[in-house]
Amino acid sequence: MSEQPPSRTERRKLRTRNALIEAAQEIYAQRGDLEVSIQQITEAADVGFGSFYNYFSSKTELLDAAIAETLESHASWLARVLADVDDPAVVFATSMRLTGRLVRTRPRMARVLMRGRGALLSASYGHAPHARRDIEAAVAAGRFVTEDVRVALTCAAGCLIATMHLCDTDPQVSVDDTADQTVLNVLRMFGMDDAEARRIVALPLPADDPPAAPM
Repeated sequence: MSEQPPSRTERRKLRTRNALIEAAQEIYAQRGDLEVSIQQITEAADVGFGSFYNYFSSKTELLDAAIAETLESHASWLARVLADVDDPAVVFATSMRLTGRLVRTRPRMARVLMRGRGALLSASYGHAPHARRDIEAAVAAGRFVTEDVRVALTCAAGCLIATMHLCDTDPQVSVDDTADQTVLNVLRMFGMDDAEARRIVALPLPADDPPAAPM
C-alpha cells in the first residue's frame, strides 16, 4: 500500500515548525545563544506567538532541535555524496574538507556547527557518529594509526572548528586552501605519509551542492 501524502493541515504544521527552527538557527548562528524572548523568535519566524507551544515546550527544546536538524542535514548530505567512495580515509578527509568549506557555501550552517561544538563532537546524531565510524574503518583498513578513536575524533573536531572560526573571522583567509591544509595536517597526525595525504587532499570534491535548505 502506498503511503498517503501529508494532508494540508500536516503540511501547514510542518511549515510552521520549520519556520521556528530556521529562526532559531539564524538567531543562534548570530548570537551564540537563544537568550531572546519567545515573542522575538516567533516574530523572526513570522508565526503567531501562540503557535510556539504547539511545537516546543521551551526555548531549550527548540535550540536542541535546531542544532540537531543542522547536524542531521549536513551528515545526510555527506553520506549521500560519498556513498560510492570505498576508502574510509578518503571519506573522512573529504567530509572534513567539505565541512570546512561550509563557511563559504553555507555560512549559517557553519556558524551553528561552530557554536554547537559539543554536539559536533559527541552527539549521537549528525556528523559525530559518521566521523567516528570512518576513523574506526580507516584504522581497521590500516589507513590510520591511533591508540584511541575518541581522542582522534576530538583532535580532528577541534582542528575543524578552529579552522572554521579562522575562516569565518578573517576575510583575508582562503577558505578552501585553509580547510585543505587542516585536513592535510590531520591525516599526517593519523600516521599517513605526506605523499598519500597530499594525494587525498588534492582529490576533486563531489559536484553536488550542499543541503538545499538555506543555512
